[in-house]
Amino acid sequence: MKAILTIAGKEFRDGLRNRWVLAIALVLAALAVGIAWFGAAASGGLGFTSLATTLTSLSTLAVFLIPLIALLLAYDAVVGEQEAGTLLLLLTYPLSRTSLLLGKFLGHGLILGVATVLGFGIAGVVVALGAEGVDIAELAGGMGLLILSSVLLGWVFIAFAYLISVSVTEKARAAGLALVVWFLFVLVFDLGLLALLVSVKQGGDWLPWLLLLNPTECFRLINLAGFEAARSVSGVTSIAQGGAFRPAVLIPILFAWILVPLGLAILRFRHRPA
Repeated sequence: MKAILTIAGKEFRDGLRNRWVLAIALVLAALAVGIAWFGAAASGGLGFTSLATTLTSLSTLAVFLIPLIALLLAYDAVVGEQEAGTLLLLLTYPLSRTSLLLGKFLGHGLILGVATVLGFGIAGVVVALGAEGVDIAELAGGMGLLILSSVLLGWVFIAFAYLISVSVTEKARAAGLALVVWFLFVLVFDLGLLALLVSVKQGGDWLPWLLLLNPTECFRLINLAGFEAARSVSGVTSIAQGGAFRPAVLIPILFAWILVPLGLAILRFRHRPA
């Protein structure tokens, strides 16, 4: 455990030194405040509209941005060390490959987690101070759930980035595969599910369960819980209703989405030549 924490601390300090935390936090805060304030511009108005609309807009922002940031942050975690010639040096230290990978994952997870809390936290404070008639308790609950689920979603794609990084020998290929993963989960899956939804005329009760095959859809479902008004603007996730799609069920599913690719990455790294 000490070795894991040491590696994690090094990765986190590197992230601070490279301005990753600051950059991610500023990008998230600026975009989140902009969406919350200008979200009603299309209907001819400005300013905060409703909590359901704001959280739906912020979850849409997060579902595009958080996975991309996570993949860019960690795609070279192993292959980058190998190309730089430092992987062999790290493996000479008295720590296992599993500890090395878990330490690096924890460090990258902390970078993304701290930046997400700061970014969306700033946006929540701005909404609370600048909006009239907002229920602070409801806002805090909604933003808290958004932040928690955003961090978990980021960790899912950091785990995917690690699986990519231990499976290739060139950074360029890792970057390309990372973009493919983002494209498939964030864009292509929705289009495929929408095509199924249109083509199935009856007996499509199984369609909502397909949402669980994509962590980004699990994330959307978590943030739609309790906001009936948000379902009308929530895309394909509006087909999922019922107790099986509540946060208490979906959050453990997101944890499973973290553990599976991370476990595969550890197994692959154990047999990877230095």
